[in-house]
Amino acid sequence: MEAGECYIANVGKDWIRISNCNVHMNIKRRMQRTVIRGNEGDDLLDEGAESAVYTITGKMPMIDYKEILKIFRGGQPWFHDPFEDRRMKVLFSNIDYDSASGNFGFTLVEDAEQLEIKS
Repeated sequence: MEAGECYIANVGKDWIRISNCNVHMNIKRRMQRTVIRGNEGDDLLDEGAESAVYTITGKMPMIDYKEILKIFRGGQPWFHDPFEDRRMKVLFSNIDYDSASGNFGFTLVEDAEQLEIKS
């Protein structure tokens, strides 16, 4: 995968390449925190699961955006993580497109419980 490229698809469909995109990744660990009054400190339990949120921004023509919109409305998509070079099940948290400028923004949330699909 080259810098500035993203790939997304629905299961059983061909991968769509998004050119000239920027990917920002934010990973959080799930934890449980119990604050005990009257005692020193608190109990912090690492639940061991991670959840990544990908914000993808850039410019694309309307025809390409319509293909992404089909994926958005077509069910559970898959995304190729450019940082770890793996594919995972995700969901669109939001999708934004400006037809005048071609600027877009998508927020994808990783489904941490799903296994990687093979290409």
